[in-house]
Amino acid sequence: MRAGRVRLRRGAAWALGALLVLTPLAAGAQQNGAPQAGATAGRTSGLPVPRFVSIKADKVNVRSGPSLDHAVAWVFTRAGLPVEVTAEFETWRRIRDSDGAEGWVYHSMLSGRRTALVSPWSKSDPVPLYESREETSSVKARLEPGVLGKVEHCDGKWCRFFDEGFDGFIEQEKLWGVYPGEKVE
Repeated sequence: MRAGRVRLRRGAAWALGALLVLTPLAAGAQQNGAPQAGATAGRTSGLPVPRFVSIKADKVNVRSGPSLDHAVAWVFTRAGLPVEVTAEFETWRRIRDSDGAEGWVYHSMLSGRRTALVSPWSKSDPVPLYESREETSSVKARLEPGVLGKVEHCDGKWCRFFDEGFDGFIEQEKLWGVYPGEKVE
């Protein structure tokens, strides 16, 4: 009888996970990483969903569903990577990475620190990092696609983008980790 309950719990958890995955799709969830016009507050955290956060540790398990009973689908091995929270279930957050892969992460493995990747959709064209928020200002560096950095002070068009070895302004549309037009303080 006990084994039947475990199966039922796993089956119910799987069904709930599937429901949580499919509900935003049926409700017209955002496309291409853009936030919905009417982003809602998460049931558990009260924070907006969807939203961008970052991976907190160098090893973070991403699971196929919102519990330890679900298999590890893959492991993040680099702290600071940006991910998009697309749903919440108790202490679990469904996240999407820059490749579009989705899975569930325990909430304490995520940080509110804003980071971004430079044009991960591009494979060749370096992106200019400017001295100031103007295309006419001097170019401080050219960043390769996939460069990870910290984000501060996005005004909807430009973001201050920095890490060890670079600091300047980048066009917001060239980053994955902030929404187009989003203001970040």
